Amino acid sequence: ETTEMTNREEAEVQISELDLLSSMFPYEEEFIVTDQLAVAELKHYVENESAEMPSSKVQFIMSVKPEVSNASMVEFSMACALPFKYPAVLPEITVRSSLLSRCQQIRLNSDLKAYLMQNCSGEPCMLSAREWVKDHAAAYIDKELSSSSVTTSNAMQSEDITFTRLWIYSHHIYNKQKRKNIVDWAKELSLSGFCMPGKPGVVCVEGLQSSCEEFWSRVRRLTWKRILIRHREDVSLEDGGHAEIQKQRKFSTLEEKCFDAHGARGNHMDLGQLYHFLEEKGCADVFQMYFGVEGH
Repeated sequence: ETTEMTNREEAEVQISELDLLSSMFPYEEEFIVTDQLAVAELKHYVENESAEMPSSKVQFIMSVKPEVSNASMVEFSMACALPFKYPAVLPEITVRSSLLSRCQQIRLNSDLKAYLMQNCSGEPCMLSAREWVKDHAAAYIDKELSSSSVTTSNAMQSEDITFTRLWIYSHHIYNKQKRKNIVDWAKELSLSGFCMPGKPGVVCVEGLQSSCEEFWSRVRRLTWKRILIRHREDVSLEDGGHAEIQKQRKFSTLEEKCFDAHGARGNHMDLGQLYHFLEEKGCADVFQMYFGVEGH
C-alpha cells in the first residue's frame, strides 16, 4: 500500500513540474512534450485510484541557448524522459548540439549526470539541469580535439602532438566558392588563421598537424593558377591538451581579411596593411618570406 502511495506522489510531482515548465517556457521551440499521451495517462493515474501505472514515460525536449558572447549561434537540445520513480531517481537527459563531436557529447552528458547525482537526489531537478547546461555546455564544444582529427584519442595519449602553422601563397584568390571553402573547412577542422583574398592570395592556418594537412590536401585539389606552402612551422607539444594547443595559437578563429584595396578592380591588397596586421600578431618575419622584402 505504501509504495502505491509514493508512486502517486511521484506522479504528482512530475505533473506539477511539467506545469511549471510549460508556464516558464510557453514557446514550443523552448519546451515541447513529445508524448502527450503519456502525460494524459499520468494525470489519469493521479486522479483515479483504480488506474494502473502508466505504460510509458513522459518525454519532452527543452532547448537552451547559452549566454556566451561568441555562442549566439549555438543551441543545445535536452531530450528528457522521466522514469516512473522520478524524482526519487534521476531523469534521463541527453544533451545534443550539431557542434559537439561524439566524444564531446559523451563527456558533457556524463558530467551533467554526475552533477545531478551530487545535487539533486529526490528533488525535482529539471530546472537545475537546464541551468547547468546553460552555464556549462558551450565550454564542451572546443574542449578537446575535434572529432575530425585523424588520430584516435588513445593514440593521442601516448605520443606527442604537433601544432602546425601553414603559410600558403596563391597567385590570386577571387572565387567566392573557394573563399567559402577555406573558411568552412578551417572551422570544421578547428583551425584558426586568416585568408587574404585578391592578388596575391595569402592563407594562414594553424592547429593540429593532422588537421592542417587535411586542410592543405583539400585546398590544393581545387583548381589554382599557382598555389604552394611558402612556410611551415611545427611545434611539438609534450602534453597535447586543448589548453596547450590554444596557447600556441596566434589567431582566434579563421576569418577573411580584406586590407583596403587600391587596384582598379579592387583586388590588389594593401601589403603595408598586411604587414602591420602580421606584426600585431607577432608574425612579421613571415612577410619577408612571402614577398622577399622588408616590411614597412
